[in-house]
Amino acid sequence: MNLLEVRNLKVHFPVRDGLFQRAKQSVRAVDDVSFTLGAGETVGLVGESGCGKTTLGRAVIRLIEPTSGQVLFSGEDITRLGGSALRSHRRKFQMIFQDPFGSLDPRMSVESIIGKALDIHRLAPNRAARRQRVEELLRQVGLDASHVRRYPHEFSGGQRQRIGIARALAVEPELIVCDEPVSALDVSVQAQIINLLQDLQRERRIAYLFVAHDLAVVKHISRRILVMYLGRIVESGEAQETCRSPKHPYTKALISAVPVVDPVSKRKRIILAGDVPSPINPPSGCPFHPRCPAAEAKCQSEQPALREIGTGRWVACHLATLDMRQP
Repeated sequence: MNLLEVRNLKVHFPVRDGLFQRAKQSVRAVDDVSFTLGAGETVGLVGESGCGKTTLGRAVIRLIEPTSGQVLFSGEDITRLGGSALRSHRRKFQMIFQDPFGSLDPRMSVESIIGKALDIHRLAPNRAARRQRVEELLRQVGLDASHVRRYPHEFSGGQRQRIGIARALAVEPELIVCDEPVSALDVSVQAQIINLLQDLQRERRIAYLFVAHDLAVVKHISRRILVMYLGRIVESGEAQETCRSPKHPYTKALISAVPVVDPVSKRKRIILAGDVPSPINPPSGCPFHPRCPAAEAKCQSEQPALREIGTGRWVACHLATLDMRQP
């Protein structure tokens, strides 16, 4: 059984207008998304800014309420839970936020930031046990235990992100949603945080939903990749295979933008025309067709279903080939 199973999830935000603030339209931030995540597995979620990645990640752990659909965690639909039932489940899933400074309360010491989760879930019987547990968590993420009395402004960006990771680990979760956890950090620090996350995963068998726009990072850390465009999954598959042989034109464009170390590489950069359409009024047919260099008449009128074109490979494109040998 999968640890996480998302079925036809939708998150629509009403756009209100007029004197009575009636909802006349809605932003389709997440529009009918389904996927699975196994215990101890890392699934990468990639796409441009504004495609709905962060909203999907937060909806999965109920930081944002879904409009419809199901989120099954260990077989139980958490979208139907509330109050104490939901609170007891929150130990099982946590989140690491993009901004390592904005996600930490500047008025609280490191001990209070990490210890608050222990207090909420009653995981420390007394103050001494609480202090000991916080110090242990700091050591596990590569920080000095003597830093418990310091405040967020006394740390570097990478150290603050380690504090955020320690806070997520405090309740011993089974799933962590990583919302662009390294995008605000220097490249050298990014590698350290990625290595830390991988070490913790091996030790604890934590599952990650790794949200990012950097395909190179996602390819390195993930077993599978979900490519998202305008609130929908347009391609999914094993990470190495998807990056080696992308099938959707959008995925091809994303991969072409990844910097190449080899100076003699002749890989052609694919420049997409225009901007991402508005999720309030998405295009008819395939949502990518206004920017797609290979779009045909069918693409403008018929929305492609996410279909399997090979073992574990799924693509929402009318033009996707079944021949896995063709890039």
